Amino acid sequence: MNIRASALLVGAALAASLAALTFAAPPSGSTPAAEQRTAPEFQGIDTWLNSQPLKLDELRGKVVLVDFWTYTCINCLNHLPYVKDWHAKYKDQGLVVVGVHTPEFAYEKSTKNVQEAIKRLQIQHAVAQDNSYATWKSFRNQYWPAVYLIDKQGRIVYSHFGEGSYAETERKIQSLLAQPQSPASTADAKT
Repeated sequence: MNIRASALLVGAALAASLAALTFAAPPSGSTPAAEQRTAPEFQGIDTWLNSQPLKLDELRGKVVLVDFWTYTCINCLNHLPYVKDWHAKYKDQGLVVVGVHTPEFAYEKSTKNVQEAIKRLQIQHAVAQDNSYATWKSFRNQYWPAVYLIDKQGRIVYSHFGEGSYAETERKIQSLLAQPQSPASTADAKT
């Protein structure tokens, strides 16, 4: 094979690899109305940290940000300052942030290790320890970090996987907080 043919083969292989990566990239962003679904309840939580146990049914009328993370994931650590900032900025406006700590490695299942990470990272929002991946599976999640936004009616309306899109995510939080409560969610929130 001559050099030109080899270069063409390498170029074709690179193009195919790039196309495969592009098509394999996780989807994110606003969820079309036809694909919106009721958020599944938190399931199989081993321990709740920074909070009493939370139930999504009881959070109707609020906007909920569910953040799947683990304390040794560098992408999660890069993403965490934004999650903490959203919690601080919007908690008094009706945003509830729940970090679902789903371990990648066995030592991350230790509640003591998670507690130490929460203290070291100065996390103030609720953290649900999902060692059995029950909540992870119920959300059909596949990524760390992963953000799901749940509207006041309890529907998943937005998701983002990996780092980035912070401005877009914050705009969606603001938009959801600005939406009026439906009469059903207002009645639910009072009970």
